Amino acid sequence: MFEGLYSAASGMTAQQDRLDALANDVANVSTTGYKHTRVAFRDLLYSRAENGRTMHGAGAGAAVDGRSMSQGALRETGRALDVAIEGDDFIRVRRPDGSLALTRDGSLRADARGRLCTAHGDLVEPPLSLPPGTSEDDVRIASDGTVSVADRALGRLQLFTVRAPQGLRADGQSRFVTTAASGAAQAATGSSLVQGALEASNVDLASAMVDMIDAQRSFQLASRAVQTQDQMLQIANGLRS
Repeated sequence: MFEGLYSAASGMTAQQDRLDALANDVANVSTTGYKHTRVAFRDLLYSRAENGRTMHGAGAGAAVDGRSMSQGALRETGRALDVAIEGDDFIRVRRPDGSLALTRDGSLRADARGRLCTAHGDLVEPPLSLPPGTSEDDVRIASDGTVSVADRALGRLQLFTVRAPQGLRADGQSRFVTTAASGAAQAATGSSLVQGALEASNVDLASAMVDMIDAQRSFQLASRAVQTQDQMLQIANGLRS
């Protein structure tokens, strides 16, 4: 009796999740390396129900699923420690709590000890350090990640990949954490680095605004379905044999 009500309610929940994801996308339209949520839908569990002699599927509604990992446009900055990734791979970083994460935000810095880190203070992993007194304008980063100063190689900015990037969990500040769905991070060789550039967010603002309007209308329709189901249940409860 309540399947229709549950399905309509799950539709409202899915559209609310979609609105939340789109609002987050719009808020991060200028965030370096940000990946927008791919707002797709999946069916919830279906069961078999019998209506007289006819068997039919009784669905439980829909839910939001997925994230788009498509590459954003590259924009030149001219800054020596800015690097953009051409390809699907990531820079691995070590967070202050010691755990590892992945990022495509290549706006690097040198901390007080000369260690390369992100703008948020996450250290590049494997670690790389600049000699004392090095000016960042003297740093050269080759397409294969080799970091050098005055023709002296200091190490290599290693890129990493995962089996299923869509399975990564966003962790804020343009970082991603591996999950069972994404698989473990492994050293990659298929991408290249571009020095003096950064990857822009892959959010299309115009499309996001259109999708927000569509999601609002869909939420309203699902709420009307809930009202209709409620009215039908009131009628059923009012019936007398």
